[in-house]
Amino acid sequence: MKPIRVLHIIGKMDRAGAETMLMNLYRHIDRKKVQFDFVTFTNDKGDYDDEIIAMGGRVIPIIATNPITRMFKLYLLLKKHPEYHTIHSHVLLHNAFHLMAAYAAGLKNRISHSHNTSSSRLDNGFVDKISHKYENVAKSIINQLATHRIACGSEAGLYLYNNLENVLILPNAVDIKEAHKIAYINRIKLNKDFDSSRLNIVHVARFMPVKNHEFILNIARELIEKKIEFTIYLVGDGLLRSEIENKIIKYGLSNYVKAIGIQSDVIRLMSQSDIMLLPSFYEGFPVVLVESQAVGLPALVSNRVSKEVDLGLGLVNFLDIDEVSPWVDAILNFQSIDLSNEEIFNKLAYQGFDISSNSEILTRIYSK
Repeated sequence: MKPIRVLHIIGKMDRAGAETMLMNLYRHIDRKKVQFDFVTFTNDKGDYDDEIIAMGGRVIPIIATNPITRMFKLYLLLKKHPEYHTIHSHVLLHNAFHLMAAYAAGLKNRISHSHNTSSSRLDNGFVDKISHKYENVAKSIINQLATHRIACGSEAGLYLYNNLENVLILPNAVDIKEAHKIAYINRIKLNKDFDSSRLNIVHVARFMPVKNHEFILNIARELIEKKIEFTIYLVGDGLLRSEIENKIIKYGLSNYVKAIGIQSDVIRLMSQSDIMLLPSFYEGFPVVLVESQAVGLPALVSNRVSKEVDLGLGLVNFLDIDEVSPWVDAILNFQSIDLSNEEIFNKLAYQGFDISSNSEILTRIYSK
């Protein structure tokens, strides 16, 4: 019997939050029953493309200048490939266009997945008013056409669907036991990447405005004023990377802040760090915060991020991003927490963050 082929809609399969969550699921789902394919909106190769193809998946680019044209191209794709009975869309408000294409093509399984608590626009004024109208229309279409509504957390669900009725909260799960194994191996090894004589701080995020990299540079400047020996590692890539790298040089931070690009072994880097920073303007339910708590890494997190990211291990401290000084004080006064792997696993698994359970839940949805 051939596996069910599920078509995921995602911008590009790079190492980012929703994409990493998808790959975690893909690696653990029974691929004799379910196979993933991915529609992307670029011809550029994604970080995960080779792994997807190696596991039997397809990466299908739909190139268009606007979402309406993409919708028509997706419709034609679905009509041409009747093997797709399920579409699973991960692009927030744009889910509306893909659900319309799937509905018109006759697909009975149309899944909308919310990964964020706000749209990406940070502008104000007239443009925002237009965006707000589009937002309301898109949400209405999504709620009418989605046969399944999924969210990574309650606040992400409330944002996209306006209520949590018939919304499946599917946490951004990780392979907790594998994370423990990686962390253990790297803690007993000689640290080749980080200088253990300095305070090692890590930030994992794309270089985009919402991630607030400038705030991290201001933290670094204040730490230098206090004559602290530290290194901040900025993990990731994105549109603002060159700008941030130029500011690192401009501010004289080159010996303290390192932009090290995309890394394939984020768990290893976390296990070698002392603390993680996440001063975002908003987030959904970041996979990196699940990973950091899985390896017992303390994190300082913006108070604009949903409180549900704190998984009850005492590892997350929420701070206001209006001021830098409290973050610096928290860094200087942080204390590591000694947690057993069993304690971490039990807490995370009980709350739905073990990847095996989530894979089984999705398999049942896809099989309907």
